Amino acid sequence: MNVIDKSDAGRASSAVDFERFRLRRFVESLPAEELEVRDSPTDLAGIADVLEGNPKAVLFRAAGPERQELVGSVMGGRARLAQAFGMTQATLLAEIQRRLANKPQVVDVTRAEAPCQQVVLTGDDADLTRLPVHLQHGADGAPYISSSIDYVIDPKTGWTNVGLRRMMLRGRKEAGIDLVSPSDLRAIYEATAGAGKRLPVSFVVGAHPIDHIAGVMRLPVDELGLVAALRDAPLPVVKGVTNDIRVPADAEYVLEGYLDERGHVEPEGPYGEFLGYYGALKRNPVFHLTAITHRKDALFQTSTIGGRTMGRTDTAQLSALRTEVMIWRTLLAAVREPVAVFATTSSGGAFNVRVALRQRVPGEARNAIAACMSALANCKNVFVVDPDIDIFSDEQMDWAMATRFQPERDLIVMGGMRTLPLDPSLAPGVRTGSKVGFDLTWPFGQGDRLETRVPAPPRFAGKRFPSVEAALADGPKFFEELMAAVGSRDGREVVRAVEALRDKTAIDRDGEGRYLIKPK
Repeated sequence: MNVIDKSDAGRASSAVDFERFRLRRFVESLPAEELEVRDSPTDLAGIADVLEGNPKAVLFRAAGPERQELVGSVMGGRARLAQAFGMTQATLLAEIQRRLANKPQVVDVTRAEAPCQQVVLTGDDADLTRLPVHLQHGADGAPYISSSIDYVIDPKTGWTNVGLRRMMLRGRKEAGIDLVSPSDLRAIYEATAGAGKRLPVSFVVGAHPIDHIAGVMRLPVDELGLVAALRDAPLPVVKGVTNDIRVPADAEYVLEGYLDERGHVEPEGPYGEFLGYYGALKRNPVFHLTAITHRKDALFQTSTIGGRTMGRTDTAQLSALRTEVMIWRTLLAAVREPVAVFATTSSGGAFNVRVALRQRVPGEARNAIAACMSALANCKNVFVVDPDIDIFSDEQMDWAMATRFQPERDLIVMGGMRTLPLDPSLAPGVRTGSKVGFDLTWPFGQGDRLETRVPAPPRFAGKRFPSVEAALADGPKFFEELMAAVGSRDGREVVRAVEALRDKTAIDRDGEGRYLIKPK
């Protein structure tokens, strides 16, 4: 990773734009069709109901009795994620792949320069219950901070690990943290706690969508550099006031503290999970708050997670994009020519994956299915189609399933595979699961038969001739070509011309239905 030396930090920081990747700036740039603004006071108890199923991001100007500013579901739509990168939805995946190859630039800035430390709260002033944290689902264990990005230094490598973690309020200075398995943070924490040590951690709340996308990626790199690479710009970072963890200096809020050394000991949950069902009560580590820092006009952030409309949640959209990036990278190695990848958000953004590819040799559809199943634990159902199918269209996918799929021939089931423990279809206590692939492609080499071609309105393109007879003398023609040959905009006169020729000479049809003059 390319990190600017401290000797260059002053010169470099003077050129850093602290507003370009600010959450507030992004939110206020959203068009009306993507953003709902509520100026009137809203109780924290009413926030979740407004966000549930809402296709727009919602900016609350006066949330809770303190009338704080709060924004929700910023990343709950693909169009908003595309806007974050300055791309269209169609070009978003390719742009992310391009940026992942960037050489990152991380710039250290002073605490005096960092907007995220314009206000510093420590001691009794650092209080989690003064933040606009709301109850998200009816059976949740407490109000949750759902939009936090965690920054931790791995003691073994010195690299910064970045991830997305929920925080259940336990009091003014404590929160329960869900350390799912497998995850890098869980491995780092358990190694630290096993040595009887605390693990310093900082949580950013209120971040640009690009930073959230960096947080869901799992690549073997210093992930501070991953944030910079995806921003495609220098990343300003600042050390905490109570720890040495560097976080983006342009964040809205930063919650500094540590995970204590006791391990997975305190009850956390239940919580409405990203697959649309509740996650049960767990035993998890406890976060202890040591400082809150924020901008003077900070904008707090909440993310939408589960429920019946989970396809419109932040987590589903982020998971889908991550899945598509990881699957695409895998397919480039497994098959010759992938065309498109789509993870459905209604499956949590990972369980149902669609792939379009152009097969160059027999068996590539099945190779693609196997590659997808192995690439991610939570990739469960894989659908592979030919390039003519629009994988973003449920209608076309249903059509391909109905007309190109023979279960006895095209269904591939794999059992005993590593899967996601949160999958509610697993039997209690089961650690492995099954996965299925649907080969919805035409059998190799049979995609050009007339019976596999898709009907479309006639285009009347082709050579012109003085008569139908002259056109047929040139070679076999479909009826459309005969109409085009004589410039017909009707067709019935061509029927009469063919009838006359039939009385005059031998007219026949070939195997595809084209008219021809039968040789004598």
